[in-house]
Formats: sequence, C-alpha cells, structure tokens
Amino acid sequence: MAEYTKNNRLPAWSLVLIPLLLLPIVALTGAGYPDTTSADHAFVGVDGCKMCHRSAAKGNQFGQWEGSRHAKAFETLSSDAAKAIATEKGLGNPQEAAECLACHTTGPGGEHAATWKAEEGVGCEACHGAGADYNKFPIMRDHEQSVANGMLVPNEETCLKCHNDNSPTFKGFDFEEKHAKIAHPDPTKG
Repeated sequence: MAEYTKNNRLPAWSLVLIPLLLLPIVALTGAGYPDTTSADHAFVGVDGCKMCHRSAAKGNQFGQWEGSRHAKAFETLSSDAAKAIATEKGLGNPQEAAECLACHTTGPGGEHAATWKAEEGVGCEACHGAGADYNKFPIMRDHEQSVANGMLVPNEETCLKCHNDNSPTFKGFDFEEKHAKIAHPDPTKG
C-alpha cells in the first residue's frame, strides 16, 4: 500500500504515474469523455484557445493547427471540386450544406459563442470538444478538471467521425500516420 504523507495524501510521484498508467486504457476505450455535440457545452472558436496555445516554448499548438489542412477545411468547400461534388449530390452550396459543414467546420450543430466562426474550418474543439466550460486558465491547468468540464482527449474514434467512407472524397484513413502529422504536444508536459 502507498505511503501517505503527513497530510494524508498520496506521494507526489503517484499523481503523475497513476494517470499515465491509466491513459492507454482510457484512450482505447474513450471512457469518461463526453460527446462533442453535447448541448451541455458551447463552442468558443480558435481565438478562445490560441491565447494560451501559441507559445513556442509550449509547442505552439495554434501555429501547427493554423498551417494544417484542418484550418483550411471550410475554405476547401469553395473550390470547384467541392462545388462539383455538392452539385452531384444535390446539396447546393457546399459552404452552406449541413452535410458538408458537419466535417468541414467545428460543431456546426452546437451552441456557439460570438467568437466561433465557420471560416475557422476544423478547429481545436472539433477534436477536443466544445471549450466554453474548460478553456479558462485555472481549469486548463488541471487535466482532470478540464476533462470534467468537457475537454476530450481525441482518439481514433474521434477522427473516424469524419474520416470515413461516408465522405465523397474518402481514400482510406491510417490513424497512426495521420495522427503523427497533426500531433501537437506541449513539450513542457511529460
């Protein structure tokens, strides 16, 4: 049994080790993570994330997203190819069709704060869940609190909600390969 400190708490090392040991189980099962489309949380847009996630010292997650195809997902719906696919499917303007917006924007069916914009494409909250309840600094400092307030830790199932054969441009999806391309870890966190 673990030794308790005089304040009756687990040793500091256990606060890091225990969550790390449980992470693979939670990641594989998706256990404990709410649905990103839940009406319980509102979407804030990338501006609500970039304030804290653009520091080079912490991995510049915003910059990595900004240079990605996810950031340009809404813009691609204005291309001639997207318009042709939408016409073939009888959808009209792809930048207005719910069938297209579902995967080319973040949370088109959910509640949105004034800071959210469809033009942002597939933003942070598409993968990490609607952020209005977890994007505050005191909550984000504590991973467990962030998750309890709606933050998701994306896994393969998260990606497959859009990257699947329901998409008219689907050409297969290798999770490990694609995840490596979009990974944006914070080097200050183990």
